[in-house]
Amino acid sequence: METNDLRNFALISHGGAGKTSLADAFLFDTKVNNRLGSVDEGTSLFDFEPEELKRQKSLSASLHHFKWEKSEMNIIDTPGDSNFSADLQNCLQIVDAAIVVIDAVSGVQVQTEKVWKYADNFGLPRLIFINKIDMERANFKQVLKSIEEILGKKPMVIQLPLGEESAFAGVIDLITMKALRFSDDGSGEFSQEDIPEDMRSQAEEFNKKMIEDIAESSDELLEKYLEGTELTPDEISNGLKLGVVSGNLIPVLCGSASKNMGIQPLLSFIAHCFPSPIERAPFVGINPSNQKEEERGAGKDDPFSALVFKTVADP
Repeated sequence: METNDLRNFALISHGGAGKTSLADAFLFDTKVNNRLGSVDEGTSLFDFEPEELKRQKSLSASLHHFKWEKSEMNIIDTPGDSNFSADLQNCLQIVDAAIVVIDAVSGVQVQTEKVWKYADNFGLPRLIFINKIDMERANFKQVLKSIEEILGKKPMVIQLPLGEESAFAGVIDLITMKALRFSDDGSGEFSQEDIPEDMRSQAEEFNKKMIEDIAESSDELLEKYLEGTELTPDEISNGLKLGVVSGNLIPVLCGSASKNMGIQPLLSFIAHCFPSPIERAPFVGINPSNQKEEERGAGKDDPFSALVFKTVADP
């Protein structure tokens, strides 16, 4: 296994947004587990302590690993309860990226703001997964608005939901401009089809915004875009990864973890756009032998010696 193929990331959110359900869906779709684990049914592979089973929520960090496409992925499911923020911060020191899970009904909540600031403090690239699109009162557009107003970030929409609440059937991929319609049997499988006519105008509008954001990820792409030259698929793909790794782009994807809808495209996005350990910014800390601030990268020629990380105050 090459270091370039590694993807180390954490799931972070306000409690109850569905991190653990998403983690279990990852394990099912990658064939690590032969059934879709459920927090409510006590069959999750991440919440297994007696107190977690009783409360039906994560009280400590859990980790697992799996393979998708050519990437070896290490995942940490972190607790969403604010009482365990120290555990969360310890996890964020050792990953290279984060998925921020947001409830499509509740939107951005207090702990969502806190975990976002923690990720900022550790300089982590991230994406947002809007979960529970299938639930009553789910509102994708309202969640986008709360991301911009509360988190202070302009979200870059990569997917639009194909229906909401009980009508949720899949997602519109704005990169390929295709509709991905998911099976309702929980298998995670989907078929690709043309975008429905009643959503084509909206999809084209969001696609244009996405291309503009990607073009801004590099001077070369921006110059080409401003000249009116259409970006090639490879340029879009490479610009997207560049923007995500640098932290300048915050992609938004969506789905339903409990119904295993939207999970496989999310895995493919992680494999392509999340950084490997050698692609992310170096860690900064204090060398205990001389008390000086130093950096540590993950390359084979970088020093292999301890650093003491700075304590991060609770936001």
